[in-house]
Amino acid sequence: MINWFKSGKPWIWLTSMAVTISILSMLAVLLFIGWKGMSHFWPHNVYQWQNSAGQSLIGQVYQREQVPWSQISAAQRQQVPKQLRTELAEQSLPTIERLMIKVANRDLYGGAFVSEFSYAWSQPVLNPDIVVMDRTRGGQFFGQVVAVEEKGEKTQQIQSPQQIKTLLASTRIARNKIEHIIEQQVEPAAEALLKNKQILQRLQKDGSADIERIDRLVAKTNTLNNQRDAAEQQIEQIREQVEQRMLVVKDMNNDLHRISFSTILDAWYPNQMTLFDKLGHWVKQGAMFLIDEPRESNSEGGVFPAIFGTILLVLLMSVAVMPLGVLAGLYLHEYAHNNWLTRLIRITVQNLAGVPSIVYGVFGLGFFVYTLGGSIDDLFYADNLPAPTFGTPGLLWASLTLAMLTLPVVVVTIEDGLSRIPKSVRDGAFALGATKSETIFRVVLPMALPAVLTALILAVARAAGEVAPLMLVGVVKLAPSLPIDGQFPYIHLERKFMHLGFHIYDAGFQTTNLEGAKSLVYATSMLLVTVIIGLNLIAIRIRNSLRNSYKNLGFDEHVF
Repeated sequence: MINWFKSGKPWIWLTSMAVTISILSMLAVLLFIGWKGMSHFWPHNVYQWQNSAGQSLIGQVYQREQVPWSQISAAQRQQVPKQLRTELAEQSLPTIERLMIKVANRDLYGGAFVSEFSYAWSQPVLNPDIVVMDRTRGGQFFGQVVAVEEKGEKTQQIQSPQQIKTLLASTRIARNKIEHIIEQQVEPAAEALLKNKQILQRLQKDGSADIERIDRLVAKTNTLNNQRDAAEQQIEQIREQVEQRMLVVKDMNNDLHRISFSTILDAWYPNQMTLFDKLGHWVKQGAMFLIDEPRESNSEGGVFPAIFGTILLVLLMSVAVMPLGVLAGLYLHEYAHNNWLTRLIRITVQNLAGVPSIVYGVFGLGFFVYTLGGSIDDLFYADNLPAPTFGTPGLLWASLTLAMLTLPVVVVTIEDGLSRIPKSVRDGAFALGATKSETIFRVVLPMALPAVLTALILAVARAAGEVAPLMLVGVVKLAPSLPIDGQFPYIHLERKFMHLGFHIYDAGFQTTNLEGAKSLVYATSMLLVTVIIGLNLIAIRIRNSLRNSYKNLGFDEHVF
C-alpha cells in the first residue's frame, strides 16, 4: 500500500475522478437547463377539477409538493375530511399533497397561479373543449369557446378547432397587411417628409431666392402628407375591422368574456392534440420564441432583439479588442526588453484580468459615456443639446467597455502563444534577409493565428455572459428599435440595445409574473449558452484548420 501511494497512482485516480465529476456536473447542469427550457414550449394538458361546493378549477399542474401535517394551520386542518385526518394521525410522518396550478387569466383572477390541496378537489379530468390562447396582453387564457361576434352580433358557433384557426389566419393576414403598409408607405413617406423639411429649413436659413425649388418641395411635401394620411386611414380601417371581431369564451367560473381577435396570437386545444400535433406545436413555439419581440415586461414573447443585440455586441467587442490585444502582445514579447518596466506591465495586465466586471462598467460610464461621449456631442452634435447623442449609454460604449474587460485575457493568451513559436523560425527568416518587421508580420504572426483565435474564444466566452457592466453602459429592459435598420448610417452605435444576459436577470427577478416567467428564464438561459457555444465552435473550427495548415512545418501540433 505504501509503495502504491509512493508510485503516485492514487493522485492520478483522484485527478481523473475530479475531472470526470466536473464534466458530469457541467453536463447535468446543461441538461437540466435544456430540459426546463424546452418544456417551456410544450403544450401541456389542461385539467379540470370539481370540489364539494360545485366550484370548478381549470389549469395546468405546475408543481407538486408534499407538505408536512405539522406545518398546516389549525384552521386548515379543520377543513380536512375527518376520515383523512384520522388516517394522518395514525402515520408517523404524515404529509398532504399540495398542487401549484397555473390557471392563467391573470387579468381576471389577479394572478396566473393558485395553490390548492389535492384532498379538496376531485380527480382531474381532461376536458377536450378547453382552449389555450396566447394573447398580446394579459398572458394566456384558459377556457371554452362559445361563439364569434362581429360588431356586437353573434355570427357563428364554434364547433371545431379548425374554425378558430381559420379566423386567426385571417387576422394574421390583416396584421401582416398593416405591417406591409407601414413598411412600404408610411415609413418611406415619413422619411421623405423629414428630408424635405430639413432641405426647406436649410434653404430658408441661407435666404435662398430659388422660389421654384421651394415651391416644388412644398408641393412634394403636400403630396407625401396626403399619401401618408391615406395609408394611415387604410390602416385604421383594417385595425377597426379586426378589433370589432370578438371571440366569446367562458372561464372556469362559467362567466362569459369577449376577447378581440386583434389581441389573440395563437390558440390550441391541448387535450385534443396527438403526440405529433404537440411536436409540431413545440417546434412552432420555439421558432416564434426566436423571431418574436418580448411582451408583458419580458415575461412572455420572444427574444429576437436580445439575440441580435448579444451577437452584435460580441462582434463589435471582438473588432475592438483583437487588434489592440495582438499589438500589445507583439510589443511585450517581440520588442520590449526584459526589464523592471516590462515585468511591471505584465503583472499589471495579469492583475487587471481579475478586476470585478462592475468596476469596468463604472469606468466605461465615467470615461466613455460622460467624458468621451460628452465631448463628441459638444463637437459634432451641439444642435441636439441638451439631449445627448453619444453622451448617453449605448452600443458603442458597451462594446468598448467589454473590450477593456477582455483585453488582459487577450494579451496574456497571445503572448503565451508567441512564446511557443520556436526561435529557429525567427532565425531562419533573418538568415534569408528578412527584417524584424517582415519576420514578425509575415512569419511569426501567421503561425500565431491559432493563439489569436484562442484569445478570441476566451474573450467571447467571458464577454457574452457579462451583465453587470452592461447595465451601466447601454443595455436596457426593452429597446424600441434595433441598432441596425435601413436609415443612414444603418448601424446606429449610439442606440441602447437588449442582451440575453440582462433579459434573464430581468425576467427572473424584475417582472411581476415571476412564476410564469420561470420557464422563460430557463429557455433564455439555454439560448444564451447555445449562442456562446456556437460562437466558440466557429472560432475553434477556424483555429483547428489553421493548425493543420502548419503541420507540414515539422513542429509539434501543441506548439501552436
